[in-house]
Amino acid sequence: MSDRTPAGQFFDAAITLLQRVRDEEAEPVRAAGTLLADTVAGGGRLFAFGAGHSSLAAQDVVYRAGGLALMNLLTVPGVVGVDVMPATLGSALERVDGLASVVLETSPLRSGDALVIISLSGRNALPVEMAMKARSLGVRVIGVTSVAYASETTSRHVSGTYLKDHCDVVLDSKIAIGDAELTLDTIPAPFAPASTVVTAALLQAVMATAAATLAERGIEPPLLRSGNVDGGHAWNGRVFEEYRDRIFYQY
Repeated sequence: MSDRTPAGQFFDAAITLLQRVRDEEAEPVRAAGTLLADTVAGGGRLFAFGAGHSSLAAQDVVYRAGGLALMNLLTVPGVVGVDVMPATLGSALERVDGLASVVLETSPLRSGDALVIISLSGRNALPVEMAMKARSLGVRVIGVTSVAYASETTSRHVSGTYLKDHCDVVLDSKIAIGDAELTLDTIPAPFAPASTVVTAALLQAVMATAAATLAERGIEPPLLRSGNVDGGHAWNGRVFEEYRDRIFYQY
């Protein structure tokens, strides 16, 4: 029997979106995982960036039990997360031209690395410029976005383009414009966003693909283990030491 409570409807909506990205994004997920595996095998480093709530999915793949140890968080002060005060400042900074270029020029990113950029709308200056600048530096870019925004909104970048236009691989989260899955006659605005659930799942699918691809090539994937299981700290210490020149969140 279907659960028609708001909670049940949200779970149904999230499950439907997850099934869609599983079925419709299988090839981009494979391509993204292969790109990360190629980068690791070639001696490159891995980075992830997201602004505002998009940063949640980026943080979920950094220093993560069961995740790739080489995934580093690319930070932009005032943008990663909602801890900046006022919180609206982060949204404003996403629209500032030139900020992404300055960040990349002072970051560890270099040619041969890979960068995952997460932006639900993909329309703001920051993610668009970041993708453009990163590729000009020889960095491979994976974009995670809702492609629907590119046909139903106006770009806020001077070029008139979107994140999806400047990526080596694009993962479409299928999230509808506005990122709210539910409506009720008694509530004047749509509610219950699902972008974090779907985007995090997409990225974990990519990480799983990357790890399996490395193993298929005879390369032990540099995975972290939970510090809350026996031997976890010793395991992670070995990985940190082996890849210390490609991990930046330790220092």
